[in-house]
Amino acid sequence: MSAISFAKLKKRKCRKNNDYWNRTPQQVRGDTMTYQLTTLPSGLRVASEFLPGVESVAVAVSCGVGARYENEAENGISHLLEHMAFKGTKTRSARDIAEAFDNIGGQSNAYTSMDMTVYFAKVLKNDTRLAVDILGDIMLNSVFAEEELAREKDVVIQEIAMHFDTPDDLINDYFDETAFPAQPLGRSILSSEERVAAHTREDIMRYMDAHYRPPRMVLSAAGNIKHEEFVSLAEQYFDYPARPSGAAFERAHYKGGDSRIARDLEQLHLLIGLPAVSMHAPEYYTLQLYANILGGGMSSRLFQEVREQRGLAYTVYASGSAYEDCGLLSIYAAAAPEKASELSGVLCEEIAGMGKNISDTELLRAKNQQKAELLMAREAPQTVASWIGRHLLMYGEYRQVQDIAAKIDAVTKEDVLRLAGQLSAGKLTVAALGDVSGVLGYEELQKRLG
Repeated sequence: MSAISFAKLKKRKCRKNNDYWNRTPQQVRGDTMTYQLTTLPSGLRVASEFLPGVESVAVAVSCGVGARYENEAENGISHLLEHMAFKGTKTRSARDIAEAFDNIGGQSNAYTSMDMTVYFAKVLKNDTRLAVDILGDIMLNSVFAEEELAREKDVVIQEIAMHFDTPDDLINDYFDETAFPAQPLGRSILSSEERVAAHTREDIMRYMDAHYRPPRMVLSAAGNIKHEEFVSLAEQYFDYPARPSGAAFERAHYKGGDSRIARDLEQLHLLIGLPAVSMHAPEYYTLQLYANILGGGMSSRLFQEVREQRGLAYTVYASGSAYEDCGLLSIYAAAAPEKASELSGVLCEEIAGMGKNISDTELLRAKNQQKAELLMAREAPQTVASWIGRHLLMYGEYRQVQDIAAKIDAVTKEDVLRLAGQLSAGKLTVAALGDVSGVLGYEELQKRLG
């Protein structure tokens, strides 16, 4: 975007666009429901959403288990298991799996979070059967060969080394460890080289057997998909026996505190945060709007004050993350060490300022951004397939776009101000990495929250 067009854009009034959101569910979805859900006798939920105008299908297997389900000895095993899933089954080698997707121009991958592990494939609509076949084979017939495990441990150890060399990623580990010490949410998803090296084939198989159970799994698809055909494929390739859902996670207990790690880096990396609300709390969408106003875009308070007005940092943003039992507000910034004192103070002062006043324009802008992001994300089948899995596992239902938009629109200025006061009263978590000598003291930062 040119400087001229951006200047014009900034002068435009923020207005509400009701063309999409005011339509009825029938107008949005068409004459028939595009989302359908079937539960197999095993407890596996099979869900799909037809997306018009696309020729592809994204298929996801969402498993309701992640790093927070691990005990201390198991730390890192969820992520290692995710890596091993593509390394061979009883009938397919790792190369067979890779070539099968490459031969049809498809894509496959997986990721591990604190509360979920997701395996997905994206293919053209005529190759949906193959995608479901391979994902089912991976879930039910992986062999975890010793030689493959040894190689993949080395790969993960290299990933850990790369993570350590990426300070804007690494700072999150120090932050989590300080916010949730000596508990699963405070441990790194990647774990350490020593723990990864110690995991055995039997450990992985035992962990998979304990947690990868149909009642805690969702097979979802989005794109050019017919639900009845998808269910038929699921019955054929995900032939699980019925089993109980398995173990639960350890509930989190926020502690907060101060962690400063001195390293020879060009920039200071600073992450500060406060305890927030869970994904099930009525204030969840209020938290997302709060974070957007504070540091969600180029017009946000943090971007304007920290970067545009003071020139303290190139990167600064706020985010609200939520789990089933807790949540966090976090603010990240990276700056030259000589800016550390002013930067750390301003971040806390901006948090305090959120409790004093929120303008109608700020709130409307945040709502429009949230809803636009929501709708734009639906243009990617893999995103929709992942949403379906996550919603069914976390909420027990797939939340439609219009329903989410209505919850966003229902948030008032008073709601945001009330939450701002609650957040500012919380105990601060501070994580600093680099030349930390200029960062204000913990008590001073806590004081500036008001």
